[in-house]
Amino acid sequence: MSDITATAATGDDAADRRRRIMAIVGSSSGNLVEWYDFYCYAFFALYFAPVFFPAGDSTSQLLNTAAVFAVGFFMRPIGGWLFGRIADRLGRKTSLMISVLMMCSGSLAIAVLPTYATVGTLAPVLLVLARMVQGLSVGGEYGTSATYMSEVAAKGQRGFYASFQYVTLIGGQLLASLVLVVLQGLLTAEQLTAWGWRIPFVIGALAAVVALFLRRSLTETMREENKDSKDSGTLAGLFKHWRAFAVVFAFTAGGSLAFYTLTTYMQKYIVNTAHMDKVVASQVTTVALFVYMVIQPFFGWLSDRIGRKTSMILFSGLGMVMIVPLMLAIGATTDPVLSFGLIMIGLVVISFYTGISGIVKAELFPTQVRALGVGLSYAVANSVFGGTAEAVALWLKRAGAESSFFWYVAVMLAVAFVASLLMPNPKRHGYLDGDGTVEEALGRKTRPALA
Repeated sequence: MSDITATAATGDDAADRRRRIMAIVGSSSGNLVEWYDFYCYAFFALYFAPVFFPAGDSTSQLLNTAAVFAVGFFMRPIGGWLFGRIADRLGRKTSLMISVLMMCSGSLAIAVLPTYATVGTLAPVLLVLARMVQGLSVGGEYGTSATYMSEVAAKGQRGFYASFQYVTLIGGQLLASLVLVVLQGLLTAEQLTAWGWRIPFVIGALAAVVALFLRRSLTETMREENKDSKDSGTLAGLFKHWRAFAVVFAFTAGGSLAFYTLTTYMQKYIVNTAHMDKVVASQVTTVALFVYMVIQPFFGWLSDRIGRKTSMILFSGLGMVMIVPLMLAIGATTDPVLSFGLIMIGLVVISFYTGISGIVKAELFPTQVRALGVGLSYAVANSVFGGTAEAVALWLKRAGAESSFFWYVAVMLAVAFVASLLMPNPKRHGYLDGDGTVEEALGRKTRPALA
């Protein structure tokens, strides 16, 4: 009889594990599509810039497309607020469905947009509108998917499961790069400029449909009584947890700045400063990104063993000490193997943060404002510090003060270090694993309700 009971329990555990894995796949698949679509714009701008901004030289055209790219970043805080509110009031699944549907619409719109030669100045206006839709979508995706993945994962494994959010984030960037390489091999530059640049956006729209289908089967993780709370999804409700918001904002600012410095800016840095060949630089950074993506689950798993607070202290403490000498060393070598090794040192250190980026924030907010708290704090900090990283770095380089940028990153990592020290230990004070006394740990006298 005991054997039968044990077998049934084992079967139930296996079925539960399968359900959780499918939920993670469904939520993270949309994240992959969101980031693929977002980066396709940046990677293919070289080809469609003349189509929408025909006047001026190539630099002016790229600057115009870069400005439209920035619009997507500045729409993220609005998306973080909007979709956070939807997720906390109507449910996580509803928010996830709408966000991926919106990204599908934005990507499809870009794919079929008329050119400047056809409709004149209306073409770039429509491009801006489509980009705004994508910015709203990706701004809302992060907070909701981080919240959902943290709630659906089993206790003791949340770090591991939540790490797949950054796996798919980096994967989306790599997929966009791969599509670019494939199309460059199949089509001529003239064909890419004429019509080939539309293909990746069509692929993105179709992939979003697949993600939408997968998300239809997601199980809602928010209880009805939490949806009905007067604080659910409101800024007034979030303000009650402003200390947690400030802590999350601080280490997100340092984490986002370090992430964009070591990923999207790195290729330009080793070409412009280290004077490495462009093709070799692309190969080095692509391989580094792939390895970086693969190691994320390990750091999520590690956080389940050593604790999220310890991971954040290691990330910010090591990061603020090493970033200046590391960047100087990368800028001083043209050896691709050495350059790869140095870049990986930086990526390994920030993996202590990126591997748990979503879960460490979700644990600090109660259910009724969790998606809003995670999404809005991330979107604002990411836009202000991550989104401007490349522009600030290039501006300081042109001003002859390139190393000042490295010190700027170090200072923001020091801010993240202080925030990590102040951050309550989620094992004792978190809203997922602990007793929910985050505000008490941060200095509030009122003991909040359990999430």
